[in-house]
This record gives sequence, C-alpha cells and structure tokens, in this order.
Amino acid sequence: MSDPDAPDLRRILPDAEATDAAGRALAATLNAGDAVMLRGDLGAGKSALARAAITALLAEDGREEDIPSPSFTLVQVYETARGEVWHADLHRLPGPDAVIELGLEDAFEDAVCFVEWPDRLGDAMPPRRLDLALDFEPGGEGRLMEVHARGAGWEAALAALTR
Repeated sequence: MSDPDAPDLRRILPDAEATDAAGRALAATLNAGDAVMLRGDLGAGKSALARAAITALLAEDGREEDIPSPSFTLVQVYETARGEVWHADLHRLPGPDAVIELGLEDAFEDAVCFVEWPDRLGDAMPPRRLDLALDFEPGGEGRLMEVHARGAGWEAALAALTR
C-alpha cells in the first residue's frame, strides 16, 4: 500500500540554475486556475522559483519585467498571455481573514497563483493545488524539492518538474 503522505515527486536541485530551470519548466504547464503553494524556510528558493516561472510566462508575450519579491507588498500581479499571474508572500499576513481582503480566493479561480507561506491561508487553501516544498540539501548547496499534487490535472507539471 502506498503512503498518501509520500511526495509525488522528490528531486535534488543542485544549484540556483536548476531551481530557475524548474520554475521555467513548471511555467510551461500552468493555466488560469492553477495554484502553486511554495513551502520552505527563508532563503530556500521559493521566490527564486516563482520569479523564474513568472519571467517565463511574461516572455511568452516578449515582455521583460523586474520581478520583485512580494514580501512587503504581499501580492504582485502580472498580466501575461495566459491571463493574470499572482505572486503572494503571506509571511507577514496576520491571519486567514486577511486573505479575503487580498482577493486571493478569487484569484485561485481565475489566475495562475504562486503563494509563499501558504499555511497562512487556513480554510482558504484551494483544494486543487500543487504543493511544492524546497529544503536545504544536507551537506550541499542544492535544494531538495518535494511536490505533492492535490486534485486532478497535474500530470504535465509533475512530468516537467522531473526533467
């Protein structure tokens, strides 16, 4: 019998370029309504992966933008060929009630969403999501990436992240 808590994908990202490549590969599979929950300690690479994915989505329109971390603004929204892309950092969010004020619940239905520190969502956590955790690789400079697909429709994302 398989372990329901076991990740659908577990992979070492040996360096920053591998983290960026994972973000770009993931971006190629995302559409409106896809939510990626990014977990990990400070400095683990959550923002870097999201930044690489957002950069790739903007590049589909031939656009380049500075992609700042939303640590202080809480949310950054980008217009892309696939619609809106939301990047949220909920680390400073006081609690789940503030999620409604940010408009994240609506974004989960209509946009591609990257959410850092998703534990702050509480009951607003979308049931269909990709949980992606990054952790420091013991004894190395790389990152351990573990991915859990919640709900249907994540096969292409899992395949892209495997490469």
